[in-house]
Amino acid sequence: MCMVIFAPIFAICAFATCGGYYGHLQVKVDCADRRQSNLSINIDFGYPFRLQQVHFKAPLCEGKREEVLFLDGDISSAPQFFVTVGVFAFLYSLLATIVYVFYQNKYLKNNRGPLVDFVVTVVFSLMWLVSSCCWAKALHDIKTATNPTQVLLLISACRAQENKCTATQEPFWSRLNTSAIFGFVNVVLWVGNIWFVFKETGWYKTGQRYPTRSASGKRSSEMRQRLYSESSFDQPEESYGPYRQDSFSQSQGEFGQQLQRQASINQSQVSFSLPQTYLGKPVIYERENTVASQGPMIFVNEM
Repeated sequence: MCMVIFAPIFAICAFATCGGYYGHLQVKVDCADRRQSNLSINIDFGYPFRLQQVHFKAPLCEGKREEVLFLDGDISSAPQFFVTVGVFAFLYSLLATIVYVFYQNKYLKNNRGPLVDFVVTVVFSLMWLVSSCCWAKALHDIKTATNPTQVLLLISACRAQENKCTATQEPFWSRLNTSAIFGFVNVVLWVGNIWFVFKETGWYKTGQRYPTRSASGKRSSEMRQRLYSESSFDQPEESYGPYRQDSFSQSQGEFGQQLQRQASINQSQVSFSLPQTYLGKPVIYERENTVASQGPMIFVNEM
């Protein structure tokens, strides 16, 4: 969504500020004899910055002659590449906007649309990065080639000490500086959009469906399961604790009653198991007047 809104705008700002640039430099040559002075030498240059084709005329200050001079350098490749990337990025952004709005179902069908969009986004991110760096270096070279001091050194009359040469107007670089800034803004925008496009692909969905856990993650999950199992095991004991204690105390009481019953039964068995008596033969005495047999004896008290 961020690419749909901001990418076309920043792409236009990038290639428009670079492609539509027009610079103007003005110098003057004041000869010593005052007859060959030229106080308005205009030097115009612009996109695509083929500076070797920019020419101007300057007085020689020796007779009534003039010389034709050219600026140094051909710095057209970097700005052209930068503008081309901006134009294609703008067109692709418009195409992506139309697809997102009107052909969403076809875009998501068979996962082809997100994969193509992801690859194209990565390619444009790299192209914006390369073109922006090249354009920043080319901009520095343009400023050096059109520096008034460097231009005045090309004029033969300015190399003589008796002549005076100065720059009356210098080019403004704010527009080209803005284009370079917009180039790096597009880099950030397209690189950040890679993540949002990647989320629509099948690779991201596959990773979400089968997530990979690290060793620490597995350990933490095992600890959570253990804590959960322990808490679930302890919770019913706490919730039904009084009932279990009552049942346990009842079972203890029943067990004590059983022990008492067994003890009473043992006591009854012990009480009924009397020692057996032995009835032996009667004792016979050999003496006279003694009872031959001794049985139960009855004693009678005499009155």
